[in-house]
Amino acid sequence: MNIPSTNLPRLVIIGGGFSGVALARKMIKENVQLVLLDRQNYHTFQPLLYQVSTSSLEPDSIAYPLRKIIKRGKNAFFRMAEVVHIDSKNREISTNIGSITYDFLVIATGAKTNFFGNTAIEHNAMRMKNLPQALNLRSLMLENLEQAVITKDPIKRKELLCFVLAGAGPTGVELAGGIAELKLNVLPKDYPDMDFEDMEIHLIEGASRVLPPMSEHASKKASEFLQKLGVQIHLNTQVQNYEDNQVTTNTGFSIRTATFIWSAGVTGAPVSGIAAASLIEKANRYKVNEYNQIEGYPHIYAIGDISLMETEAYPKGHPMVAQPAIQQGQHLAKNLKRHLNGKAMIPFSYFDKGAMATIGRNKAVVDLGKFKFGGFFAWFIWMSIHLWFLVGFRNRFVTFFNWVYNYINYDKAARLIVRPFKNDSSAIEKV
Repeated sequence: MNIPSTNLPRLVIIGGGFSGVALARKMIKENVQLVLLDRQNYHTFQPLLYQVSTSSLEPDSIAYPLRKIIKRGKNAFFRMAEVVHIDSKNREISTNIGSITYDFLVIATGAKTNFFGNTAIEHNAMRMKNLPQALNLRSLMLENLEQAVITKDPIKRKELLCFVLAGAGPTGVELAGGIAELKLNVLPKDYPDMDFEDMEIHLIEGASRVLPPMSEHASKKASEFLQKLGVQIHLNTQVQNYEDNQVTTNTGFSIRTATFIWSAGVTGAPVSGIAAASLIEKANRYKVNEYNQIEGYPHIYAIGDISLMETEAYPKGHPMVAQPAIQQGQHLAKNLKRHLNGKAMIPFSYFDKGAMATIGRNKAVVDLGKFKFGGFFAWFIWMSIHLWFLVGFRNRFVTFFNWVYNYINYDKAARLIVRPFKNDSSAIEKV
């Protein structure tokens, strides 16, 4: 790996997501040698991936180079590497570019798409957990539209203009709303010779309401917004199969579509080498104590989506969203500093800052403690918070400019098929 030898304690962080970046930013100037590993050389602001898919933003608006994040640390290093195995006995990590030893190891590998064992869906459905997948989805949607405008077969055209999403959590709801806005405000201008009455958007959810993690009020408002946008919602419905462009469900509902998007769940992305006893099998997440130490491994920590900390308030672990990951990364930095100074570590306590989702122009829902509201004010809060948490001034400026342009012109600036769609969804989704 060509990492210099050092007398300083070596802290290795696996993963440049929200938790890994939060930890690295707090530790780069400390008296440690920090090594950040990730198989990509950038951090992705995942809450806005759906806007890349729906042509609102370009990838560089929501991605930030990991080297720029740690460049202020004279003892901080980044290596683009895929971790293969952890040897906890010898405190050594094996990667595709070599091995490295550690004094402290932090696993922040995040989550990957959960298909619940359905291999047909895993091989055939679109997913949206990283930038290449978001770009694939964008290319597929635009290519299908180009095919729809030239086909003479009305049945084939309807299949190309049908968009089906499985999972009505925040990702599914936001993506459905984004596609609906394309249908209403953008595509009729781009394709004046095509009748978009034929275009259908279906959102399928296994629970009894959309946005199950949020309040009843948020679910109700989100459903109203989606229906006004023309999205057809199918509740208490589970997708059983998707093959040959045919979606089948447990309720008998069946539909043909050339664009089927799976947003029905995530699971942890563990690394080889940690004993199975330390892994919560159903969730695929490492069981950690109140200091984020993996059970049975006092020198190995897990933070963010890959960690599961059981508390009275969260018996099944904290939500797999950005805020717990950021807070755990920042808190672990404080604890590592205390540990290095011979002080006792402090238990982690999660501060819930609320939940939110946007459904489209002037439409969002926010749960903020006892306050539940939706509409324009919620949409404004959603935009402000997402801008604030974007990494880098340039990303904030570019994203804000694009949002203002889209709002004023009822347009999406990024409707380009830069990279033709390539069906690689059957490949293993690595961290």
